[in-house]
Amino acid sequence: MRIVVLVLLALNAVFFAWSRGWLDTVTGLPAEGGREPQRLAAQAHPEHIQPLAASAATALAQRSCLELGPLEGEAAFAAAQAALKAAGAEGQWQGSELPGLGGVWAVATIKLTDPEFRARKEATYKQMRLAYEPLKGLPDEQPSFVLSQHASEAEAVAARAALDKRNLKGLRVLALKAPVPRHSLVIPQADGLLAAKLKAAPALAGLRACATAASAPA
Repeated sequence: MRIVVLVLLALNAVFFAWSRGWLDTVTGLPAEGGREPQRLAAQAHPEHIQPLAASAATALAQRSCLELGPLEGEAAFAAAQAALKAAGAEGQWQGSELPGLGGVWAVATIKLTDPEFRARKEATYKQMRLAYEPLKGLPDEQPSFVLSQHASEAEAVAARAALDKRNLKGLRVLALKAPVPRHSLVIPQADGLLAAKLKAAPALAGLRACATAASAPA
């Protein structure tokens, strides 16, 4: 009986200490965690909560697809992404890579380090009335002859294939000038409020409706 009394006294003492909040940090169960003052304190500035105006609610219900680009160069691409993030569109855009701009590809011979072999190549090209010139600007690939230059790698590959059909071997495609990388950005589901904010941002000048999508209510 004495042991039972001692256990009850100990339990009462623990409960008393917990009810006063003395054991909150120990138990992780605050004595007043479910009471109203704690719930009110947990609210994030309830006095700042305001109902949406009808026009704002309508704008939020609208969805539109917006796109920006082409953006030339990595710096322009990064700046546009930063502007979208600053305007509140983080995580809502999709980026895609476009064909580069301003590149130059050439159909060129292999390296002609043997003077005798190089002379035979020149004689062949002259006999076939093919224009050629020494390769310039790529020291590691010289000496070589350039037979044609093109604005895209695909065009250069096609030109090499045509020369291959004429039994001209030992030709390759070289990039004489790297193209400027280009990108586009698409926000597929921008609500009306976000769309208005994005279009008003000076750093996002050129933002427009997607060519394949139109505005629609959510």
